[in-house]
Amino acid sequence: MEAQELLNYKNWVVVGDVVNPEKYAHRILNSLKGAGFNIEGVSPSDKTGTAKKSLSEISYKIEVLDLCINPVKGLQIVQEAKELGIDKVLIQPGAESEDILEYCEKNNITAIEGCALVELSYYKRKL
Repeated sequence: MEAQELLNYKNWVVVGDVVNPEKYAHRILNSLKGAGFNIEGVSPSDKTGTAKKSLSEISYKIEVLDLCINPVKGLQIVQEAKELGIDKVLIQPGAESEDILEYCEKNNITAIEGCALVELSYYKRKL
């Protein structure tokens, strides 16, 4: 599967610092929302109370998990994703690790390294 194919799925979650406008997670969240995707943000370390703390707080079936977080925390998120039956992960530059990739491979989770903003720019051109 290519990163572009993930855009065929409409129910996404971005995990990272989604409440900070200076961070890519925030930008990705708003870009996908603006393109019509059903999307929520999860920020395990959010102290503002505006973001969800875990994937289990999302009310819909998550089809794609977008990791935009420190790889150590990212591995914990991917482990939670497996428990929830999420089997597609887009790993943003800087969020990747061998541990995450190995975990995904062993647990039949499609893990793609790429940038949602780049893929979204191609997607918008096709519309």
